[in-house]
Amino acid sequence: MSVVAARIAAWWHTGSRWPAALVDVALIAVAGADLAFNHVPGTWSDDVVLVAGVLALAVRRRFPLAVFVATLPMALLMGQSAASLIALFTVACATRNRWLLSGCALVYAGLTIAPWWGGSSILAESAWPVWGVYSLAPAGAAVFLGQLLQTKQELSRRLEEISEVREHEQALATQKVLSQERAHLAREMHDVVSHQVSLIAVRAGALQVSTKESVSKDAAETIRTLAARTLDELRYMVSVLRAGGGADNGLAPQPTLDQLGDLVDNAGMDVRLEAGPLPDLSPPVQRAIYRTVQEALTNARKHAPGAAVCVQVAQDDGAVVAEVVNTAPRRAVVPLPSARHGLIGLGQRAELLGGTFEGAPTAEGGWRVALRVPLRAMN
Repeated sequence: MSVVAARIAAWWHTGSRWPAALVDVALIAVAGADLAFNHVPGTWSDDVVLVAGVLALAVRRRFPLAVFVATLPMALLMGQSAASLIALFTVACATRNRWLLSGCALVYAGLTIAPWWGGSSILAESAWPVWGVYSLAPAGAAVFLGQLLQTKQELSRRLEEISEVREHEQALATQKVLSQERAHLAREMHDVVSHQVSLIAVRAGALQVSTKESVSKDAAETIRTLAARTLDELRYMVSVLRAGGGADNGLAPQPTLDQLGDLVDNAGMDVRLEAGPLPDLSPPVQRAIYRTVQEALTNARKHAPGAAVCVQVAQDDGAVVAEVVNTAPRRAVVPLPSARHGLIGLGQRAELLGGTFEGAPTAEGGWRVALRVPLRAMN
């Protein structure tokens, strides 16, 4: 028993949800028990309608509104019905249409007291508040709990998306810092160390030519040879530092258009890639296109959750064009800080290649990013 209890406790602390099938079985059992205890025996047709309403809860997730309509006769035949309230709760979890939810709650409340219409008690003025609260309170509670659960699920999804965006931005920031440090070291080695070593090699060569002593000549030749070898090593180290990215070994290759498909597949969004025939592109142009698509997908994931994205890369009128267009967000957008450095960097890349860069909202509420590089930049 202790092992079973430990496993149950571990599962509970992980925050895992109950399996959907198990929840549905439990709710059907609750609705069935409510029907068994509260139903007054009637005709066989009434019994069939009541049982069908309970069994309809099995497909409540797929057809929430239809299941709610199927359970409404239960409210008419037996008053307050657990099955109808469960179905109303499911509808509230599936939509934010307040008019629809209000109408469903009022219809359910009206049916629960419909059998008493015409009686003296329901028509008595003092009884109206009691009957109104009795009929509307359960329906309102079901709608409120459904909306609360829907909000909680949306917030959980948004928190996951924000966490992914932050991790991605942190990785990009780390890579940028590493690249800056590498570039700084490369400049220092090239401008200072290489200059000093070159000067040593030149002075050693001059000493080797001017001296008459064999010992000094041999020493000068050794110094010149070692200096030249050191310069070769320094050139190699400078090239490594300048080419190194954010990988652990510092020798990660720069992205190319061959990796564009993997970037789109791993975007975590509804992305469609359309790539036409292209000429042989230089590595800087390929990197510019790749980074443009990467930045556009990151911004779409951050500022347009749930949007569809179309990525087009093609040759057009003597230039290569990379265009990324996303639709309007389909879910609530959580405002995130942005300094727009990414778009500024893309504009600078395009300028260095003699091209143009555009980033602006669309008329449909989405966003469009376009990079255009003339073919002369491919040479």
